[in-house]
Amino acid sequence: MAALGWLTPRRRSATARSVLAGEAAAEAARKSALPADESALTEDTAAPAVAEETAEPAFPVAGDDRAAAFFDLDNTVMQGAALFHFGRGLYKRKFFQRRELTRFAWQQAWFRLAGVEDPEHMQDARDSALSIVKGHRVAELMSIGEEIYDEYMADRIWPGTRALAQAHLDAGQKVWLVTAAPVETATIIARRLGLTGALGTVAESVDGVYTGRLVGEPLHGPAKAEAVRALAVAEGLDLERCAAYSDSHNDIPMLSLVGHPYAINPDAKLRKHARALDWRLRDYRTGRKAAKVGIPAAAGVGALAGGTAAAVALHRRRR
Repeated sequence: MAALGWLTPRRRSATARSVLAGEAAAEAARKSALPADESALTEDTAAPAVAEETAEPAFPVAGDDRAAAFFDLDNTVMQGAALFHFGRGLYKRKFFQRRELTRFAWQQAWFRLAGVEDPEHMQDARDSALSIVKGHRVAELMSIGEEIYDEYMADRIWPGTRALAQAHLDAGQKVWLVTAAPVETATIIARRLGLTGALGTVAESVDGVYTGRLVGEPLHGPAKAEAVRALAVAEGLDLERCAAYSDSHNDIPMLSLVGHPYAINPDAKLRKHARALDWRLRDYRTGRKAAKVGIPAAAGVGALAGGTAAAVALHRRRR
């Protein structure tokens, strides 16, 4: 995407940079969105229906074109982190060395085990990713991203969450991914799932070549809320009629914007917050947890757990 006025942290506050990141993500999302009649799951991604709960009005409301749904990506729609899977694909194509892949793996393991996103780890991951793509053409990374989706991501989509997205599409509503992953990667995933489009972190590019800088900051936490707010204004949406889905307490700002917030595979802090505010919960990670909320369980997270354990073991050996 072309540069939109890169501003360094010293020149703008964190809040202002969140707004800039959100507006950039909303602009990129609208440019890459599928036409409404193409936003439907394809035959190979058809999802099972979600069981309805009794004594509740039908939701989503069919024909409500001022409503939309916003889905976090990592561990909400897909098992694991999209950026990590993308990194694996780039490593396979010799974009960087093994030590950088190991660092990506450890950052992912830390996030899953600690349940918090350490600022130093996030900064390191961001800088590593930007240095890797600097000087490459956007079109090149998009083409590679299509291959990486098939190799590492397609089999990690939660069927239950995909079914929730399909319910909104069937009701005639737009469905957007909202993620800190690069907007190009997020757009590929959204298109493959038949969703409308994606809001993601926007890396600056000039004449179709990445500069190694971001527009604003990563689309994370408050920046996600700003992106949803900006897109709602542009699309004429009523946020009180919209839904949002996430696994992380970091997305409480986004979830709090809408009238229908859902905690999906929630971390401990989000689960507590959701219960306190009577938000609806869905958990697809284990049969026991899924049964508790009356929803069919999706495939487990064995692959992610195995990768996390391996990363932790590697870290301990290196200490």
